[in-house]
Amino acid sequence: MKTRMVLLLLASIACSAGSARAESMSEFDVVVYGATPGGIAAAIPVARRHPAARIALVTPYRRIGGMITNGLTHPDFRTFEARTGLFREFNERVEEFYREKFGPDSPQVRDSLQGTHAGPEVNHTVLREMLDKLPGIEIFTAHRLESVEREGARIVSLTLRGPRSLVTFSAGYFVDATYEGDLLAAAKVAYRIGRESRDEYGESLAPPTADDQLQGYNFRLTMTDRPDNQAPVPKPTGYRREDYLELLPLLQDGSVKRIFGDPFMNLPGGIYKRQTPKLPSGKRDINDVSHSIVRLSMPGVNRQWPDGDVATRQQIFDRHMRHNVGMLYFLQNDEAVSERFRQEARLWGLCRDEFTDNQHLPEQLYVREGRRMVGRYVFTQRDTQRAPGTGHARAIFHADAIAMGDYGPNCHGTHHEGPLFGGRHTGEFYQKAAPYQIPYGALLPRDVDNLAVPVACSASHVGFCALRLEPIWMSLGQASGEAIALALKSTAALGHVSPQDIRDRLHETDVATIYVSDVPEGTSDFAAVQWWGSAGGLIALDRSDNEPPAEYGTRGKHRLGQYYHAFPEHAIGLDEPLTEPVRSAWIRLAKQVAPNAPDLDQTTTRGEFVRRAWSSR
Repeated sequence: MKTRMVLLLLASIACSAGSARAESMSEFDVVVYGATPGGIAAAIPVARRHPAARIALVTPYRRIGGMITNGLTHPDFRTFEARTGLFREFNERVEEFYREKFGPDSPQVRDSLQGTHAGPEVNHTVLREMLDKLPGIEIFTAHRLESVEREGARIVSLTLRGPRSLVTFSAGYFVDATYEGDLLAAAKVAYRIGRESRDEYGESLAPPTADDQLQGYNFRLTMTDRPDNQAPVPKPTGYRREDYLELLPLLQDGSVKRIFGDPFMNLPGGIYKRQTPKLPSGKRDINDVSHSIVRLSMPGVNRQWPDGDVATRQQIFDRHMRHNVGMLYFLQNDEAVSERFRQEARLWGLCRDEFTDNQHLPEQLYVREGRRMVGRYVFTQRDTQRAPGTGHARAIFHADAIAMGDYGPNCHGTHHEGPLFGGRHTGEFYQKAAPYQIPYGALLPRDVDNLAVPVACSASHVGFCALRLEPIWMSLGQASGEAIALALKSTAALGHVSPQDIRDRLHETDVATIYVSDVPEGTSDFAAVQWWGSAGGLIALDRSDNEPPAEYGTRGKHRLGQYYHAFPEHAIGLDEPLTEPVRSAWIRLAKQVAPNAPDLDQTTTRGEFVRRAWSSR
């Protein structure tokens, strides 16, 4: 039976300046458009800091959570030391969910990998529970942006098309947390689509000349090989077996050796990537296979998505659905496919207990890159690179940082050459990097005072390929929420909020803004070490110029799948003796940030120095 997979109420680019007449008006303190993880993370701090505030969390979709409730359940980070803030809290709540449901020693708890891996429905349940504890947050699903009213440097209101009528939401502050940057575009904030030239920002990973190419999209399917929880793969609307016949020679001549690949289980290649580790209850996050001759991602097909209207996005959505799901239907059922490959394909089915209201398929397409704001700071490849000076282990230091990440720039390709089956993606790269910092200006438009943009943030194409990850977007969203919570006190422009004040709030709630491998959240020295590192205190711990440089981005010991133990040379070593030249450098810094700290020259360990400076800052 044919099934139509409908893209529900996708946000489109809207005309600015109130072109639609609303039937009702609601006033809020903050409106967050886009209930992605970044949007949820922006709403929560405001609600916790200002319990009386009214916060609207709006999504054009039927469910909240963006991609982590739509199939992206294998999160992208390198080390568990990089998990922080609301992302870490979310992980802890997921682990607790499995512990309560299945028992503390259950396989489900073990396979959740400290709560980082869970099925989409569990993720959705946990996010709803987090939000339901905060009555100040009102959730509006199936509300699509129609227009924006802007007066000078401030956004005044949004008009949204709801299930029954148009509504207008006014507020003092707004957050664009959509993957596409729909709100910022409707507000006529500057943005870019495509890739910058190599010379514009001096990026080695950029192309020689600028173009309109975007990183490819695909669906993140949730599948299982357990028969008791399998649902059949449906035949999408518009399915034509002729579309997949060119795949047959690649199966016959050995170019494609398997349907489901898993590079970490000695199963390289394939058409569908089974992410390792597995999810609880025998499920897998299914993704695009990098460098394969058959891909799920379709760069080029998606170029009209960011600025596209609802109909355009629907067409692109449907094309990806036919390719990603229709191809699997073909491999499972068409008699022209050899029995060996059909049997392998049939071992896997959609999960019967996931997406039960959408034929067990995700509601959202994985939009890896849409619009990118041109803001007060443009995050580029340089921001993920080694700090100046021979042998530095750390990335470039940012005194105005409000978040950090540890996943290097990576792109699944921006163009496809040759036939769909057997051709190759171009513009693909996977670059190592040490943990890096993200400046506050990457969240702020240049000409709007009351808008924060944590997802379609200000970055070059290459820079965005490092930031485009849900854990980092949650950190940027949380920083946006803390900035708005500070601004609400005096109705200040977001650009007037001090990055240091934002960091102070983040640190006091156990949120890291700089990577320190040996002082985890929840420990007594956490806030002090984060403060000292954010002031520049960790720079002096890097290798001296007389030592040979380590390979930049060297990771710790391999742990599992794409995950590693902590990055080496990123510890502070609080119990280590305070020796030259660190002592001299730290005393110079302390004169700027803690001038009243007593007897710093008498301290004997790094920890003693930092604690004394912190206590008198």
